[in-house]
Amino acid sequence: MSYRPGRQFFHAPGPTNLPERVLRAMDHVTMDFRGDAFNAVVAEAAEGLKAVYGTRHTVAVMTSSGQGAWEAAMVNTLAPGDTVLMTETGLFSDLWRQLAQKLGLNVDYLPGDWRHGADLDRVAERLHADREHRIKAVCVVHNETATGVTSRIERLRPILDDARHPALLMIDTISSAGSMPYRHDDWGIDVGVGGSQKGLMLPPGLGFNVIGPRALEIARRDDRLQRHYWDWRRMVRDDGSTHFPYTAAVHLFLGLREALRLLQEEGLDAVFARHSRLAAATRCAVEAWGLAVACLDPAEYSASVTTVLMPDGHDSEAFRARALSDFDLVLGSSLGRFSGRAFRIAHMGDLNALMLIGALGGVEMALARCGVPHRPGGVDAAMAFLAKGG
Repeated sequence: MSYRPGRQFFHAPGPTNLPERVLRAMDHVTMDFRGDAFNAVVAEAAEGLKAVYGTRHTVAVMTSSGQGAWEAAMVNTLAPGDTVLMTETGLFSDLWRQLAQKLGLNVDYLPGDWRHGADLDRVAERLHADREHRIKAVCVVHNETATGVTSRIERLRPILDDARHPALLMIDTISSAGSMPYRHDDWGIDVGVGGSQKGLMLPPGLGFNVIGPRALEIARRDDRLQRHYWDWRRMVRDDGSTHFPYTAAVHLFLGLREALRLLQEEGLDAVFARHSRLAAATRCAVEAWGLAVACLDPAEYSASVTTVLMPDGHDSEAFRARALSDFDLVLGSSLGRFSGRAFRIAHMGDLNALMLIGALGGVEMALARCGVPHRPGGVDAAMAFLAKGG
């Protein structure tokens, strides 16, 4: 491979760009993960995670991907034969469904069109009809990474309360945490699922479970549950602090502590506002090009990733390859139902306005190089939006 001068513009939705301070924090000699120095790292990171997730409760940290955290959430609270209610919002809701089925759960899966968030009216119908309370958990993806659609999670607990239904509420926050507001306690969520490689600006390798008291009580007393590696009882002390029953990912924790410091220094409200502003600028560019975003409801636009639909007859993967080869721009691939028909522009994590404008410039040049029908001026529209303080 020949040397490519300058920096690569990386705009795939995870892993995301790593801040220099996070990289430097991980450049550290090995620490004893049972020692006092590492315990101090873990304690500080735990408080930072609680702020990001909006909780007073335990955040268990595992060496895993986000999908490992999915499994941990389920095997600690559900047993084979239990019924779960899940909503189709895109590829990742479908992968979560597949995992549930492999664990022996009965899945009531509400179909969706991949262009809207969770159908909350149908969730309410199912819960009201379930008078025997066979449904043990409701599982929803907060932000669907494949489609750029966000579900209105804050409305779910009132729906459960109105139905007087005791089901646990489980939420996938993998591509929302650290990029948009998520209020675990205020929204009445029992288990949140997260991963390190997106809004938290870390490499892949850490999975998170935000554990509410009802879920933790079930995990501690239900003898039907089948788990070992993922067992919360081995990970959470009686006082709610984190314990490592296996070797901790020491260097990822050092990076996590630094990433959380960065979020605190910027201020979470400012972080969320920045993500919202860059997402809106991206949509301004897409609209000016005459292209369409996958999300159809403006109230459900994602602040972390925008999925752009290609005109008929144009392959999104060929377009992505051209953007990379000609302009060193990495865009997110098309997934599932949108395979070959869409590309994704991530605007989450360690990102500012000039970085986004560079990426949008690469998209506009690649559209021209590939002969994709579009109107010029998308970058100008995004710059105008950002210049106004949008």
